[in-house]
Amino acid sequence: MAAQLSNLEILQKVWEWAKEKLTREDINNKLLLGTDNNGQTACHLAALCSNLEILQKVWDWGIEKLKTEEINNKLLLGTDNEGRTAWHLAAKWGNLNTLQIVWEWAMLVRPWTH
Repeated sequence: MAAQLSNLEILQKVWEWAKEKLTREDINNKLLLGTDNNGQTACHLAALCSNLEILQKVWDWGIEKLKTEEINNKLLLGTDNEGRTAWHLAAKWGNLNTLQIVWEWAMLVRPWTH
């Protein structure tokens, strides 16, 4: 909800609390990769709202806590209940800055080679 409402302060407080109280597995599965009723992660919601600051925070935390395959398959390519990635949501609403950032991240962690 904090990502959807563009509330970085609340998101930061939840993150700090989680690091003290939750296991790494719970942080990964319930916060970073957890979904709402629409199957959307915080990354989806930040991309949908074109909130680059929150999107960057979620990315930084993902890099800190997630394995490369989780970043690729669930953070970048994770789909909501309608099969949309964060990239799709940004494209649908014309969020060009968000599209550029997600593309740059995909190039950093891509599992393929040229």
